[in-house]
Parts: sequence; C-alpha cells; structure tokens
Amino acid sequence: MDISLKSLHAFVAVARHRSFSQAAALLHRTQPALTVQVRRLEKALGLRLLDRLPRGVEPTAAGKELARALEPLLRDIDQVLDEARGTAARRAGLVRLAAIPSVASGLLPQAVARLEERHPALQVRLREAVTGRVHAMVRGDLVEVGIATRPEDGTDLEAEPIFRDRILAVMPKGHPLARGAVTVERLAAEPLLLMETDTSVDALLAAAFATGGLALSARQRAVHAATLINMARAGLGVALLPSSVSELAIAPELERRPLAPDLVREVVVIRRAGRSLSPAAEALVEALRLYAPRLSRTVASDPSKRAASTRRS
Repeated sequence: MDISLKSLHAFVAVARHRSFSQAAALLHRTQPALTVQVRRLEKALGLRLLDRLPRGVEPTAAGKELARALEPLLRDIDQVLDEARGTAARRAGLVRLAAIPSVASGLLPQAVARLEERHPALQVRLREAVTGRVHAMVRGDLVEVGIATRPEDGTDLEAEPIFRDRILAVMPKGHPLARGAVTVERLAAEPLLLMETDTSVDALLAAAFATGGLALSARQRAVHAATLINMARAGLGVALLPSSVSELAIAPELERRPLAPDLVREVVVIRRAGRSLSPAAEALVEALRLYAPRLSRTVASDPSKRAASTRRS
C-alpha cells in the first residue's frame, strides 16, 4: 500500500476546509498537486473519501471517519518529526556525560556554558566519577560520552585526544622540594597527598614510581583536588595534581613544580566503538575541542613562572 504523509495531510486539510483551493494555500502546494495526492490515497485505500460538488467537496461517510482518526495521529507525527529535526539541527537534545573530577571542575563548565549559549535547548547531564568508573559507565551505556584517560583495554571503546596536562608537585612556599629537580626518589621521602587509587593520576604516578623501583605511598588521599590543595596549604604534605585542575587558583601562594622527568597525562573523549554520537554530543565535543588547547599549553609552560607571575600581578 503506497500511502505517503503528504497524501494524508492533503486529504485531512481538504476534508477540514471542504475546499481544495483553501487546503492547497494552507499547505503551500498547488491545487493540481493536492488533487493528485488525494486521488492516490483513494486508490490505495480502495475508497471514495470525498464527493466533488459544484461548490466544493464533502467528505463521504468513510472520509469523515478517516479524517477524524487521522487528525490527532498526524499532529503527533508532526510533533515527533519536528523534535527530530530540532535534534538534528542541535536546537534540542540531551547528552549524558561522565567526566573525571579535574575535567568536571575545569574544562567542562566553560564548554557547557558555550554550548548553552549557542544551543539553548541542548542539555548536558553530568556524572562526575574517577577514571575506572567513567570507562565502566560508557561500556554500560549509562552515558553516551566519557572524559577520562585512555583505557588500557580499549577494544570496545573509541578514544579521541582532547588535551594533555602534566603532573605537578604542589607545596608551601620555601619547601625544600621546590629547589632542584622534583624526582620520584625525592618525592618518596615526602608525605604525599594523592588522588584516589582508581584515578588516572594515581595510575600514572604508580607506574613512574615502579619504574624507579619505589612504592607509591600516600599520607592522605582524596577525590577532589581542593581537599589536597588545602592539605598542602596546611603543611600536611606535598600534593601531586594535574596542571589542568581549576582548584589550583584557590592557592596561588603555593609552589608548583613539574616532576623530573616530566609526567604527562593525555585526556580523551571516550565512546562505545562503532557508535555514532548524537548531534547534542557532537556539539558538546566541539565545545570541548575549542577550550582544550588552553589546557594543553600547560604542558609546554613553566608552572613555577606562571605562579610567580600571578603573585606579582
């Protein structure tokens, strides 16, 4: 049965207005085209739906019943199609996202603000989690997009790099560790303030310490960078944090030193392998790409000079 939405809309409009000319004007079609569409519908159904009268048309009994049934259905279909068009045009949509804390508090707010400015109807639902949990949520379809470090076993996931940052040793001004190279051997002798064990930063540090034949031991651990920064400010130890965390701004008086050799972390956008991103998710990733280069520049810059510049200004 060859029945199109156009023919259904044409018939309902004609049945409502009892006129081909009025229906054609409302639908922005020519009257001959509308006539052809209604005739095709009648042929496909094997029913006469309209009686052509000298002063217009009148729905037959079957036509009245069909028009009455079709009107609410066509309204629902039109609404669904409008929503789909809005999603495709990024006028509407929802993206579910999981992100590691350093990104959730740093890069992400700027990207979401830009997204909402350009596409006010798009929505982002954020779940903040450590790296391993982000990977699990993407694999389990709990979120469409994850932002974390690259998974070790990523055969079922696709990863796109968005920025790189470095690990910094954060300590009070005048701390002995701030003089000379900050090696893992020197760090091992200090009380360390570390991220939780399932974080990308902890995995990176554990590997670096293991390469030096050392065990990574924490005096305190926390999920949020602000907690570790305030512990360092209180003199409880040396915090090891990624340079991209926005919370470093709360303590410009603290010394920040890169490790020697430099320890760099790559942050990626993660999705299920072979899955296309929704238009809403694509718009979010575009916004992330816009702001990410600013974070990548921290790898090439000297954080100690930047901190000194901040204090002078």
